[in-house]
Amino acid sequence: MPILDKNNEEQVKKYIDFLNNNENTRLTQSLEWGKVKNDWIQETVYLEENDNIIAGITFLLEKVPYMNSYLMYAPRGPVCNLANTDIVMKLLEEAYTIVKKYKVFCTKFDPSVLYDETLEEKYKKLRFKLSGKSPDHDKVIQPLYEAVLNIDNISPDDLMKTFSEKTRYNIRLSKRKGVEVYYSRSKEDLKTFYELYKITTIRDKIGCRPYEYFERMLEAFDEEHLRIYIAKHEDDKLSAAIAVTYGPEMFYLYGASSNEKRNLMPNYAMQWAMINWGIEKGCKIYNFGGIIHLDKENGLYKFKAGFCKEQGIVQYIGEIDKVYNKFIYFVYDNVLPILKKIKRKFRKNK
Repeated sequence: MPILDKNNEEQVKKYIDFLNNNENTRLTQSLEWGKVKNDWIQETVYLEENDNIIAGITFLLEKVPYMNSYLMYAPRGPVCNLANTDIVMKLLEEAYTIVKKYKVFCTKFDPSVLYDETLEEKYKKLRFKLSGKSPDHDKVIQPLYEAVLNIDNISPDDLMKTFSEKTRYNIRLSKRKGVEVYYSRSKEDLKTFYELYKITTIRDKIGCRPYEYFERMLEAFDEEHLRIYIAKHEDDKLSAAIAVTYGPEMFYLYGASSNEKRNLMPNYAMQWAMINWGIEKGCKIYNFGGIIHLDKENGLYKFKAGFCKEQGIVQYIGEIDKVYNKFIYFVYDNVLPILKKIKRKFRKNK
């Protein structure tokens, strides 16, 4: 069966084994991620050859407000070579049963594949709509830019040498000043993370996810794959983060910090501890997550870029859309971004 039956344990195990052994696998294409995003419908489609799974894609489906139709989104999918358009097209053909079932107006995927003009043109010729090299960031679900650090087969000492001078200084300063970092999976520390997270969302004027979202994350991934990291000084909890390892990558998913003792650079100490966990796990990549603006005056950009001084920031190919209903797609692509901008402006003016 090309559509994964989640009640079939043998089928599910076979698909998980495929994900665990495929170089194109991504955290947000895992079945566990669907448990975190439980307000979306999760559907998985795969292809077999000689009884072996050769490609797969997991979609999250969300109903469009006021429309009897769904967006079918594959975050960082598909799990295959994107350049093999024959395989990608076959996956979407198998997914058409889901398209009809939910009256899907668009399938969307945004793979972690570097921007390539030739590949972009290849998909355009197949009548896909692409977000392009410089899209309006309100029109894309995930940023096109990410700060990615190569940690494959390297010692911590050698890796440290690749950081910017300021980043190295701040890591050492935090240690000299007595900042300590520990990790756990306790509900108590999850609550500590969430209190710091709320402080961060208020300070940076960004949206705040509910506590239950992070509870589901803790339940979905076991101790081998998820840790809560906390940086403290004396009795003060100064920074916290959630790190998840999946496939070849270590992900810095969410970070939070207090307004106190920021001069002790606790975020640097915490990142260094998480990077070391990635090295211990044998990961190839440490992913700092998305960057919206490549602005050297932006604090978040400077922070992440300092760790990725030699490799820089990567740019992905962006969103690739297969449109089934042009009218609903037009509304989604043009009206909703305006609402996003209004919401963000309102938040900044509060």
